[in-house]
Amino acid sequence: MNFLKTINSGSVIFVLLSAITISCGENIKYTDVTVDAGIGFRYNFGDHHYENIIESSGSGVTVFDYNNDGLMDLFMMNGTYLEGISSDDGLVFKDTPDNLYRNNGDGTFTDVTKEAGVYDVTWSMAAGPVDYDKDGDQDLYLLNYGPNVFYRNNGNGTFTDITDIVGLRGPEKLNGFTKWSIGVVYWDYNGDSLIDAMVGNFLAFDKSVESPSSPLIMPHPTQYRGQASMLYKQQPDGTFKDVTREMNLWYPESRCMGLTVFDFDDDGILDIYQANDHHFNYLFKYKDGKYEEIAVPAGVASNSKGVGAGSMHGTIGDVDGDLLIDILVSDLDYGALYRNRGNGFYEDITRSSGVEVPLAGKGTWGTALFDYDNDGDLDIFAANGNGEELILQYQLLLENDGKGHFTDVGQKLCDYFKVKRSGRGMAVWDYDNDGDLDIIVSHVDLEATPALLRNDGGNRNHWLGVTLRSPKGPGPAISAKVTVTAGQLKQKLINQWATGYLSNNDPRLHIGLGKEKKIDLLEIEWSDGVKEVLRDIKADRYITIVQGEGLLE
Repeated sequence: MNFLKTINSGSVIFVLLSAITISCGENIKYTDVTVDAGIGFRYNFGDHHYENIIESSGSGVTVFDYNNDGLMDLFMMNGTYLEGISSDDGLVFKDTPDNLYRNNGDGTFTDVTKEAGVYDVTWSMAAGPVDYDKDGDQDLYLLNYGPNVFYRNNGNGTFTDITDIVGLRGPEKLNGFTKWSIGVVYWDYNGDSLIDAMVGNFLAFDKSVESPSSPLIMPHPTQYRGQASMLYKQQPDGTFKDVTREMNLWYPESRCMGLTVFDFDDDGILDIYQANDHHFNYLFKYKDGKYEEIAVPAGVASNSKGVGAGSMHGTIGDVDGDLLIDILVSDLDYGALYRNRGNGFYEDITRSSGVEVPLAGKGTWGTALFDYDNDGDLDIFAANGNGEELILQYQLLLENDGKGHFTDVGQKLCDYFKVKRSGRGMAVWDYDNDGDLDIIVSHVDLEATPALLRNDGGNRNHWLGVTLRSPKGPGPAISAKVTVTAGQLKQKLINQWATGYLSNNDPRLHIGLGKEKKIDLLEIEWSDGVKEVLRDIKADRYITIVQGEGLLE
């Protein structure tokens, strides 16, 4: 069933796609299988009118295996009617829930939101899965405009709300207005084998704010006060304590849109990159038991024009094959691609890499650095759409030539990229476990369906999927460095799945191998400092590596 439907709503044209087959080159095609897969999700922003920054921000997509059956499940966040903010006719969207879709293993999904116990009707921005209590299943932290919610996985396909028990609901207000959380990152910052959490908070939304020069257009983010992101330290009893100020991370006027944790300077200690909206970005280096902000001297605070643009997230990966981890920052202007020079400093290669021109003016939100054709280098997907007005844009697929130069191949190879949408959160995942990366995109408009794009043919090249685990809990695996040697191909990857705007990718590390049928050498630098080496791993399968125990067949 192939059809294209256009709905005219006032001055805005919404374009819906359903079951559209998308040919991608000679060997790869993408097929929109959203309807056939049974994903009936519809995103709404609680209104019929696109009027404020809450409505324009959209929500994210989270991929995780909630029931431990080896199949990746899907959690889609949604907006809802907000009393005193949404228009009265938006009441039809009141109490709209998020949706949890269970992967059935046959290419279809079942909505299990209610039976799983995650039926939440708060305005949700993002959700972060983690095994915080080391019991072997993934718990889920829901980040909202309003009170956050923490669900403990019961291990039987259901969840229990334990937010107040663990102390992760967050303050009611920051800077005088409703707390607005946009995401979470986890890691063990103090080495006590307990997972800690940093919650990114955005801005203090005040409906009374207007743009003096353009009263009919929503106010600019700089017209609002910010809200501080918050670091929570896990205590031995499983509760969390706010340690933001004592760790030197209290920045009450920042406007965080994305957090990324990785070791930017290869000193063995994880650091924090915070992407801020129309504000210089932050790079927090862990030093002498606290954090020091060093984004300006490191070269990652602004775009190539020295401007703190509308940054969304720092997506990480080695784009040029030099075994150093680079940073792609999506923003509403033209983005920033920072090349790691290997000495703790970065250089902006946005223009020379070929990224600037295709991204310019698109309004980029969610991005992924991923190997869509399994040839051993990282390509780029960008979900695009204007911020201050609901103007649709083309989504982008940029192919890497293996040396860090990108070419826009989306419209030439894939029909999905020829149709304008308004993308926000997105994730890459192998939902059908066939070895190539599929794409799920959330779109913002009143009739918005997501797009589930199945990758058909990317697995003609070889690949390996890796799950890293440790008896100590999830800490050592988070942002662990993995160096792979396969014949003449050598890659360095970071085991870091929360790498896009409001979204979490497939938690398994995906390694494209081109024509190589096995990995000769796989070196792991666990985040607790332990190093391990594995040899002669055959390709085209998913494996689990346990710290200290090796490969589990």
